[in-house]
Amino acid sequence: METVRNIQNPIPPVLLQPSKWLSIYEDFVTKNASSVGQVESALRSLTYIIPGRYRESEIPSECVHSGVQLLSLYHDSLVSRVVDRLPSTVPRPPPTPHSRYTKYWASRSSLYRQVALALQMLQYTELLWEMAARRRGQKTRWRVVIFIEFAKAVCRLLLLRLTNSRPLVSPPLPEREVDPRTTEEEEPQSDWNGMDTPVSDRSSDLSWTMPRTGLSLPSLPDVNDVSNYLISKVLTADDIKPPKALLHRATGQGQLAEVLYILRPVVYAMAMQKWRGDKRSWRPWLIGFGMEYGCRQLAKRDFRERVAGGLRGLTGLEREELKKRGWSMGWWMMRGAFYENITKSWLHSLTGKMKGKPLLDLVGSVVEDYEYLWDNFYFSTATL
Repeated sequence: METVRNIQNPIPPVLLQPSKWLSIYEDFVTKNASSVGQVESALRSLTYIIPGRYRESEIPSECVHSGVQLLSLYHDSLVSRVVDRLPSTVPRPPPTPHSRYTKYWASRSSLYRQVALALQMLQYTELLWEMAARRRGQKTRWRVVIFIEFAKAVCRLLLLRLTNSRPLVSPPLPEREVDPRTTEEEEPQSDWNGMDTPVSDRSSDLSWTMPRTGLSLPSLPDVNDVSNYLISKVLTADDIKPPKALLHRATGQGQLAEVLYILRPVVYAMAMQKWRGDKRSWRPWLIGFGMEYGCRQLAKRDFRERVAGGLRGLTGLEREELKKRGWSMGWWMMRGAFYENITKSWLHSLTGKMKGKPLLDLVGSVVEDYEYLWDNFYFSTATL
């Protein structure tokens, strides 16, 4: 009878319950977080060299890239939940200011987390939506571009409101945490020559579990590395600040600068739509670049007047975000009239010099393949 029952239902019970598939997958990801991260990086690298190399390859390539980004976002939440459930006795690496700040707001406000998640999903899929809309014509394409930029601006304005007018950080959600258990397992060990005490034996001899509390005393550092050990234990001013104090609230002209910075992509996209017939026109580029540069200068002026010590009195997270925005302004060389009138011809001459030379020829071919994206898609150079 058992044999007959197995023949009638040859599928294992586990495969009949999709919820178990998900739990098995989540368990695999959390136990192999570092390996999963390497696979994600490899898939992203693969999608970077496909566009323009094959005919009609941009949409399949962007589908893979967007899918990997969304899956990585899901993996981040899985690893974060596992790390949060670890006992307090497990030593954790010190969190970055960005992680402390974003984790504070995400845990305090469910609306913040939902809006930030929607914003990141839009950013990960925006180029794919533009590629699909382009097949229905330029008018549909620009409508989709403006709609996406408007939706992202609404999300950012909501985040600005939820954080009590604090400037935005990028990304708005905490990045993937390192599982402290994997760092202990992957800690490099020196070769044992038969005379010294092995690393595993030394660490077990120096560590001691207290019987009443169950806590473990940390092992002593190497004698030759005492100074680095002490420096790593020094607390900075940012380490003792509450998470929400890592960014100063924006008021007056600082708040105006942040709102204009959020609205800049919408205004630039609308200008690009209006003058889409003349790709060499400088008007959209000057409007977009002027707004972003003006917002940056206005924000700096507000910091100098309002923060004690001026720009030197900024927190580490504020300096990091200011630096990110400064570097992102370099992408204006790849947009609009600047790209059409200056950068494009410069790239052509550069790739022409690379042809026929080892390794440089490969770099030049990749640049030529990406020219198709820079020529035809708005979101290929978007940074906000």
